[in-house]
Amino acid sequence: MKVVSYGGGVQSTALLALAARREIDFPTFLFANVGDDSEHPATLAYVREIAIPYAARAGLDVHELKRRRRDGATETLMQRLNRPDTRSIPIPVRMANGAPGRRNCTADFKIKVVGRWLREHGATAEDPAAVGIGISVDEIHRANRRRREAHEVIEYPLLDLGLHRNDCERIITEAGLPVPPKSSCFFCPFRTVGAWRHQRRHEPELFAQSVRLEEAINRRRAALGRDAVYLTRYGIPLTQAIPDQGQGGDDVDNDEGACDSGWCMT
Repeated sequence: MKVVSYGGGVQSTALLALAARREIDFPTFLFANVGDDSEHPATLAYVREIAIPYAARAGLDVHELKRRRRDGATETLMQRLNRPDTRSIPIPVRMANGAPGRRNCTADFKIKVVGRWLREHGATAEDPAAVGIGISVDEIHRANRRRREAHEVIEYPLLDLGLHRNDCERIITEAGLPVPPKSSCFFCPFRTVGAWRHQRRHEPELFAQSVRLEEAINRRRAALGRDAVYLTRYGIPLTQAIPDQGQGGDDVDNDEGACDSGWCMT
């Protein structure tokens, strides 16, 4: 069994185009949707309106997966974050010194979701599935073969082909597809400063939701006698870290933030 962990971003969409051209042998793409209330709306629109129809025309399968609890109910990341009994924070919120905290969002809502689908479709430790991850040469530091389930073998087709991100954009364009936006949860603390500025300026409803989430997390932490945490590395609330600059300023992505798991933002 050979599948791609499809994030809906540039690198994994390039893998979709390469599979459609039969240049890589990955007929199945698994999109672990962490929640319609959590994924960026532009990513959801791209996956559903562009990637899935394109894959179908090419004879490929794109499956949209969701996290299921033991009782069979689905759970989104935003729901987990807003549970009143949640004591730990599953996303990498920033401490007062700017350092990211521990997280299990990638493990619970990406890795385990894909792993469960693979088990249900026959993957075992003795006969593992090959899982392709969309990491290009310019992000080779994100390649980490340890982050997997026992019934998986991680592969990096873009690295094997020596492809950079600009190559991925070219491949997508040659396939007649628009280049997708960078994929991640819209409130991810690993978003760059430029991305936060863009959100405040051009996506005010999403920015307001991010602010409310940060405030809700800190209300619970205050009730537990814990220090405040933040969605940016500046150690101050989001509205202060990303001030309203009207239509001026720039949206340059010049921050260092990027999820190091290799499963997100691809």
